[in-house]
Amino acid sequence: MLNEVADGVWDRQSGWVWSNAVVVRGEGGLVLVDPGIDGADLDQLADDVDRLGVPVVAGFSTHPHWDHLLWHPRFGDVPRYATAACAQVAGEARERARDMAARSAEGVPLDLIGRLTPLPADGGPVPGEVVEHQAHAVGHAALLLADRRVLIAGDMLSDVLIPLLDPRRSGQVEVYAAALDRLGEVARQVDVVVPGHGSVAEGAEVAARVAADRAYVEALRRGEEPVDVRLEQEWLAAAHQANLHQARRSVG
Repeated sequence: MLNEVADGVWDRQSGWVWSNAVVVRGEGGLVLVDPGIDGADLDQLADDVDRLGVPVVAGFSTHPHWDHLLWHPRFGDVPRYATAACAQVAGEARERARDMAARSAEGVPLDLIGRLTPLPADGGPVPGEVVEHQAHAVGHAALLLADRRVLIAGDMLSDVLIPLLDPRRSGQVEVYAAALDRLGEVARQVDVVVPGHGSVAEGAEVAARVAADRAYVEALRRGEEPVDVRLEQEWLAAAHQANLHQARRSVG
């Protein structure tokens, strides 16, 4: 079921890692941001979109991880945009993304995964401002809808996920800190943040999300063990240890 979080901005959450699919009304129609996650979710999202009675004109992927590269035939054969770097990586990693989706999400249309086009300079049908950075994944981008005071944050500013450093690239602690500085500036312009995973942040919770991610990353920079309530989730232990390992290598 779609939940309208701001004028013309709807969120639909999956049970799989609390994944958020976002529907945005633009001038020409609807833009689907990171739709997912399994076949049943995609079908239900298509039903929800049909009930809005507005055509889908584009998709947008915030970053090139498999769970953000999905699509369904019912959304239509429309352009699916991303930053140029994200589109390139998604194309190169399409087979791996299909394999991961096949193992993790039943009923996903595998042939439609990762078919992305670089976003044109004028933004095309995608409303708002694309805020690109390099934390978590190559070509990662948030979408700022300043007129509606909404930030669609991709895999940042979550209440369930800790900051996840890209294990394939060095220097990610500093890269992540820089990205949080940029997103922190942007977050002061909004009342609502929709993360890729977790609950929607509203009001004072927006600043709290930025502060929590900064505190975690700053602890890594100091070579200390972060104190973070999200670490009480045992399934994050491996990702946290990978973050610590990368941070200690950087300090060393």
